[in-house]
Order: sequence, then C-alpha cells, then structure tokens
Amino acid sequence: QAQLVESGGILVQPGGSLRLSCSVSGLSFDDYAMGWFRQAPGKEREGVQCINWRSGNRYYADSVKGRFSVSRDNTNTLYLQMDSLKPEDPAMYYCAAGLYGCAGFTLRKVAYWGQGTQVTVSS
Repeated sequence: QAQLVESGGILVQPGGSLRLSCSVSGLSFDDYAMGWFRQAPGKEREGVQCINWRSGNRYYADSVKGRFSVSRDNTNTLYLQMDSLKPEDPAMYYCAAGLYGCAGFTLRKVAYWGQGTQVTVSS
C-alpha cells in the first residue's frame, strides 16, 4: 500500500520558482531514504537529489546545486523547492523511496516510484 504522489509541476517562466510536493503514504521516512529524479524527453532518468534521514545529509546533482533544495513537513510530505529555473530544467519529475540510503545524489536502490509531475519552463 505504499504510495508516492507528486504534485505542483506547472508552467513557469525562466528564473521563476516552483515547489514540488511528494505525498507519501504506507511507508515511513524512518525506513527509507528519499530522492528526486527527472527525465527530459529523449533523455535517461537522472537523479536530482537524495536525502539520508539517518544522517540528515542532503546531496544534490551539480546541475541543481544552489538552486534546488529538499525539505519535509510533519504530514509525510516531501518537497523540492526549485528556484532560478532554467530552460534546461523542464522534465517529468519523480520522487522515490529507496533502501540502503543514498549513493551520492541518487538512491542506492529504489523501492517505490511516484508517477511523476510535469515541469515546463517557458517564457
């Protein structure tokens, strides 16, 4: 019954900001690392960031460092704050829960995928 549902992906202007949400049910942040991924048309799915809850460490891909940040609230919702959006950021964004922590800015082993939310950046 584990479920991850993303939302918040909309059309935004270059340089704008957007916050994506990942509503998590059926699993505990205590047992899974969480990561964000993205997949642009014609591209492979790539890791964007990973957070290890045990250590509290956050890891970000070089392409988003200084622009994206991850957080959570007390309702089992994970957020990806996206600032200074660039034309190269459009993609389907996915959250995921994984086992065995982070491997850099990606999950070592994905256990559950969300279904994704579309982010479009255009003037």
